[in-house]
Parts: sequence; structure tokens; C-alpha cells
Amino acid sequence: MGVSEHTRELANRIKDRISRRGVNYLDLNDLLNVAVCAMDEEDDVGWALKVIDYVKQCCRYGIQNRIDIIQLDALEWKTLKCEAPYKFESFLIYMEKNRRPRKRFYLPRRKTLKVVVDDLQDLEDGVIEFYGLSLPPRVGKSTLCIFFLAWVIGRHPESHNAMSGHSGILADRFYNDILKLTQNEEYTYKEIFPDVILANKSGDKNELYFSEVESFATLTCRGIDGTWTGAVDVSSDGYLYVDDLVRDRTESLSLSRLEKRYQDYLNVLVDRKNDGSKELMVGTRWNVMDPLGRVESQYKNNPRYRFRKIPALNEKDESNFDYDYGVGFSTKYYREMREKLDQNEWMAKYMQRPFVREGLLFPEESLQTFNGVLPEGGLVRKISICDVAWGGGDSLSEPFAYAYEDGKVYIPDWIFNRGDKTVTRPIVIGKALRHKPHQIHFEADNGGHEYADKVDEELHKQGFKTNVSSKRADNQTSKMARIIQYAPDIKANFVFLDEKHRDDEYQAAWDELTTFTQNGENPHDDAPDVLSILAAFLSGGLYAKCEAVPRPY
Repeated sequence: MGVSEHTRELANRIKDRISRRGVNYLDLNDLLNVAVCAMDEEDDVGWALKVIDYVKQCCRYGIQNRIDIIQLDALEWKTLKCEAPYKFESFLIYMEKNRRPRKRFYLPRRKTLKVVVDDLQDLEDGVIEFYGLSLPPRVGKSTLCIFFLAWVIGRHPESHNAMSGHSGILADRFYNDILKLTQNEEYTYKEIFPDVILANKSGDKNELYFSEVESFATLTCRGIDGTWTGAVDVSSDGYLYVDDLVRDRTESLSLSRLEKRYQDYLNVLVDRKNDGSKELMVGTRWNVMDPLGRVESQYKNNPRYRFRKIPALNEKDESNFDYDYGVGFSTKYYREMREKLDQNEWMAKYMQRPFVREGLLFPEESLQTFNGVLPEGGLVRKISICDVAWGGGDSLSEPFAYAYEDGKVYIPDWIFNRGDKTVTRPIVIGKALRHKPHQIHFEADNGGHEYADKVDEELHKQGFKTNVSSKRADNQTSKMARIIQYAPDIKANFVFLDEKHRDDEYQAAWDELTTFTQNGENPHDDAPDVLSILAAFLSGGLYAKCEAVPRPY
């Protein structure tokens, strides 16, 4: 149904009057009433929105030129309220009408986030069906998406929508924030959508129902490892919102973990979508092989898919997120952060340029694994090497090695613990009694001699005698040089537990090993360092070379 000729003629007469008399409250108010009538009674939303926008622009002109300021300011708010159910930006602004300017989310950030808001409008309007967004941390991307889903719920309260991320904590936050936006009187949600009423909620399941007749929730917020099959649905007019599937840099450097995340995304999340469902994916671009990167690679030439990246610093090396009221991040902050971080991490986390796994010394695909079942024959000796941690966030690192005749060295167990000696020493003793190594070697730096003596003493008390040795590290060779030297031996001969059979400490050691790079800074090196010591020990490299010589007399 289109607007009637009578209504159209009436609007044109008022516009002509404004042209002759100039901007004024009475004419603009009359024109707004005509638009509202066309929207409510003649169901011509498109035409009405154009007229409302005209009124809004005139109000802003009048306020800037000090014409009927108080009346036009109130009228502008009315135009925003009329637009809010249909225009996302107007929704954002009107939602915070009653909040102090300094406390508002959107307007202080508008200069940067406006392009994202326009993209999200295109997503809702059906111009695109998938939107991928990459921004630096803590600049408002998740909050903006929370506002967006609240708006979508108001427009389609009987739809089914789902949100997920790498953890249940993210889901909890999203659920609570949606509840706050839709129910808290601080926001004007009930003015914008007076007929949208919360019918039911479940804090345990993070489910919100805005329709009593639906079997699935209007919004379900759940970590990717939660229950999805049979419990979550994304309707044809609903959204799948995915926020930060990759937890951190360590996870981003693991090909197997990235692949697992991607398969979970496809088989757990995307599998819940119905034909017509739209998708919003947000996250830090850590790696070209992360889920968002995989989707972009596949659909970058599809006009129905849009990918937006906004870096921390622009082409002038100035901050894109220096928001009003000091709520963002200054150019100085980002430049200092750039100096502190590894280049790969800076480029990925802040500049949205995901790294290719450059400089990894032990990429996981280069390492051998086994299922925990050791070969039956050919065992030569069992050895453990212990690098004792003494603060600074380092871990006591002690792999237990089973060396075989064919040169393979199996690592079925690995202590990797940041506790002090009162915590780690009983673990070291317990593991020694379990594996019964023929030799335990301690790095003697920083009290290693004392630590070794205490372990040896306790093992004797327990009735287990083994060769316990300790030796200071060779100061002539740097850690990095030694790690690089023995890296080929480790990759060729060492066999590690596969992912299914690792405990938390073993996994932590594996993560540190497989993310260790020779090109840049490494926060810790306990895992690769102890393996290089083990490799040197097995090859005799920790001892002076012995040669038989003729007797001199």
C-alpha cells in the first residue's frame, strides 16, 4: 500500500511553506505528523522515513543556527524515535537519550563506528547476508553487536537467534547485556518497541524468550563447547552471531586447534542455521587460517559477503579510536604498544593483518605424536631432564623420555608447573616413582643442586635408587643457539603424546613448544629449552668428549 495523493500533496504544501518561511518548529512538527500518519495508517514506511529524515535534517539546521532551539531539539528526538525501529543508527542514539553524554556508548565513538553501523544496516536490510568485522581489542565491537542484536529482537521478536564465542564467559556477558538493554529503564527500549515484552528467561541456559508461543528462544547465548544440537535454532529471519572463536595468540599458532575451531564452527554453529539466516562474525584476526580468515578466503569475491577491517593506526600513523571523553585509545598509546609487542602480534591484534606462521621453530605438523602406547621392545633407557623454575612466570619443565634402539625418544609424560618448590617437588618425586627413570638430570642454575639433592634424598627414603645428577648450563652457548642446534634432532626423533592423551600440563608445554619462534620475542622458552638439553644429553653433548690415547710412558 502506497501513500495517498492527498498525504503526498499535504506534505509538499508544508515543505513549500518551509521554503518560503524558513525552518520553524510549527511547520516541521506538522510535517512530522503527516509522516507518522502515513507510516501508521497508510503503511508506507519508505516514503514516511524520507520525510522524517527531512524533518530531522531541518531540525539540526535550525539548532545550529539558534532557531527555536529547545523546541527543535525535542522534535529531533521525536524523529529519532520514529526512525529507531527501522534505522539502526537512530536506534543507537535514541536508546541512550536519557543517559549523560559522557556515559553514552555510540555518540562518543560515532566518527569511527559509523561505517560499521551502516554495514550492519545493510545486513539487516538484506543487501548482504554475511558480515565479518575485525577491530582491535576494547574499542566497542562486541558492545555494538549487542546493541544490534537487541534491535533485531525488537524488529523480529518471534525470530530465533544465537550467539557464541570461545567461552561460556563471553556468552554470559552477552546474555546479561541484552537483558540490561531491553529491560533497564536507563535505556528507552520499551519506548521504541512497546509491544515487545520479555515472556521468559533462563539464566542457567542463557536463553531469552520475547514470544510465548515459540519452542526455541528468541536469543540463545552459549559457548561453542556448550550444548547446541537439538537445543538451539537460528530461524530464517534470525542471526548467528559469532564473537572471537580464537582465544588467543597461542591458539592461533596451532594448525590443529585452528582446524578444530573451524570444524566446530561449521558443524556446531552453522549447522543450526536455516535457509535465509544471516550471520555476523566478529573477532581479532590472529592468523590467516582462523575461522574468519577461512570464510573470507572462500567468499571474498561474493557481493553478499562483506568484510570490514579497521586498524588501530591509520595511514597517517594516528589512532582510529581516539574517542570523545577519553574513552578510546590515543595515538601515543598505540605507538607505545607497538614498541612493546612482537611485530606479528601487533600486526594481527591491532592492525588486523593476520600473520602467516613465520619463524616457528617447531610447527606442530613437523612433530611426531603417538597415542600413549609405548613400543613393547627395544627400550634402551629412561631419562628425565628437569629445568627448575625460580619465579618470573617460568615453569618447572621435566619431560620423561623413553629412548629406544631405533633412535626414537618417546615422551609419555611432562611436568610443566609454575608452582614453587613446595608444590613441584612432590610432583617430581611422584612422577619419578611412577616412571622409574635410570637417570634424572637437573639443570643446576639458581639452586638446582639443592633441589636435586632433596629429590634424591626423598627417592632413597621411598626405596628407589637412580642416578641423580646436576650440572650448570653451558654459558658458552646461548639458549636460542642450543635450541636451534638440536631442533632437527627433536623433530626427527622425539615422539610426543597426541592431543587426546595430554593432560593440562603436557598441553601447556606443547603449546609453548609449537608457538616458539626464532624470529621475535618469546614470553617463555621452558619447553623448547628443556628438550634441547634432553637432546644434548642423549647425544653426549652435556659432557666432555672422551678419547682413548696411548700411554705416554
